[in-house]
Amino acid sequence: MAAKDDGLRHDWSTEEIEALFALPFNDLMFQAQTVHRANFDANRVQVSRLISIKTGSCPEDCSYCPQSAHYATGLEKEKLLAVEEVVESARKAKDEGASRFCMGAAWRGPKGDDFEVAVAMIEGVKALGMETCATFGLLDKWQAQRLKEAGLDYYNHNIDTSPEHYSEVITTRTFQDRLDTLDVVRDAGLHVCSGGIVGLGETRTDRARMIQTLANMPKHPDSVPINLLIPIQGTPLANAERPDSFDFIRTIAVARITMPKSFVRLSAGREGMTEEMQSLCFLAGANSVFCGQKLLTAKNAAPGQDKSLFGKLGLKPM
Repeated sequence: MAAKDDGLRHDWSTEEIEALFALPFNDLMFQAQTVHRANFDANRVQVSRLISIKTGSCPEDCSYCPQSAHYATGLEKEKLLAVEEVVESARKAKDEGASRFCMGAAWRGPKGDDFEVAVAMIEGVKALGMETCATFGLLDKWQAQRLKEAGLDYYNHNIDTSPEHYSEVITTRTFQDRLDTLDVVRDAGLHVCSGGIVGLGETRTDRARMIQTLANMPKHPDSVPINLLIPIQGTPLANAERPDSFDFIRTIAVARITMPKSFVRLSAGREGMTEEMQSLCFLAGANSVFCGQKLLTAKNAAPGQDKSLFGKLGLKPM
């Protein structure tokens, strides 16, 4: 479907996107960097902090996730955090250079009193002058509107992979369930944050179809996280083969080319990447990262490492 007013394409074919993936690496990087520079300051990076406000016991069976109640991963389950604790974490994150604070909860979708506590968290973080982001699972129209009224800026709901590969990864909800939540989020006037994971046993065509799904939405996601699978013992994907580094970098570049004005976030998996690999991701058009040593339950690059790398590359936080 073609948007009439944003000057961006929403009609990418699978073949066109696969052709981008197949370009010689230098040509792909040059094209991605050219698009990036036409839309962003190439030496600025948006920095977010992500915390888990409720950990473990999730009823979904996402085969990569240690928080699923279906798998024995040794994860220590935690109840919903107190509002004051979350706001204090946000204040610390702001002091460390984060401009956006993201809150994640291991829910199929928010319910009852827990939802109202989460709303209070959003109000508290917003009062600090930070951008707010939440990932709470499936939402209905009323919930999306309530979050908007509370001051939520971004809602994250990843599509994870291609429509065709999705049922190999998750069976407790459908690909369409994900798209429906993104629709109500968009209709509520919230910024959409949606991306996927590389390393779920998918093919290059699956990666192309994932990017195609995102790029052909009525409005491109404002933020597109590209995650590298962190294999967790106890999950079905514990022994998944690590994707080739260049395939991951290509995914970043293709996301940048097809969604020129979106922030492309180098997300989970950074802790296991070399500085050189991360640098190529930034060259490919990534311009957003999570700071802090933990992403929900997984390790992340330490703030000191990020500061050192940014210094070497001449990158500055937005």
